[in-house]
Amino acid sequence: METPLMSSFLVIVHLLILMFYLGGGNAIESPQYTVVLSESDFEVRLYRETSWISAPVQGTSSFKKATKDGFHRLYKYIHGSNLNSSIIPISAPVLTTINASSPNEGGSEYYVRLFLSAIYEKPPLPSPELNLQLFKWKSHCIAVREFSGFAKDDNINKELEALKNSLNKQVDGKTSMVEDKSSYSIAQYNSSREPTERLNEVWINVSGSAAEGCLNHK
Repeated sequence: METPLMSSFLVIVHLLILMFYLGGGNAIESPQYTVVLSESDFEVRLYRETSWISAPVQGTSSFKKATKDGFHRLYKYIHGSNLNSSIIPISAPVLTTINASSPNEGGSEYYVRLFLSAIYEKPPLPSPELNLQLFKWKSHCIAVREFSGFAKDDNINKELEALKNSLNKQVDGKTSMVEDKSSYSIAQYNSSREPTERLNEVWINVSGSAAEGCLNHK
């Protein structure tokens, strides 16, 4: 059983690991995609079918707290807390999905995720106490807006609204359509020790004219 001291130590360790692996200049694997539409303030990507390990987080309304909690459990999984005791290389980005349409007591529903390389045809099952889920995303279209700085509770909604506004404008004479207005994701690519040149993204699943290029590429 973890003591408060052990828990604090693990939190510090996982943050240091995150800083090391996401510090830039490292050959970290990411999910593959094709850019099918590029506009001045967003792009639409076709992501291939991918496998992910996901940490559901409930009981908070804080994006930052949910991401920290979820990554702590994912860190344990990739460092051997799985039924094979396997060490799994970390990937990028750390992806936090917010499902505001399914509020629970104390806040929204969050899923913090790490991409699993295609070399893991059958990824090891997580230890039950971590409450993690293995699942696959089918190939689908995602609208992406980049933003710099730190992804925080006080700026992610602004970036989300900016992406939605872009999607609702005319693209090649046609109006784009957001597939799911209640669910979106924040992708973070940098460690906390990098105060400048940071890369974050807000992701929304799309259909309609913004996704036509995706459909043609499938």
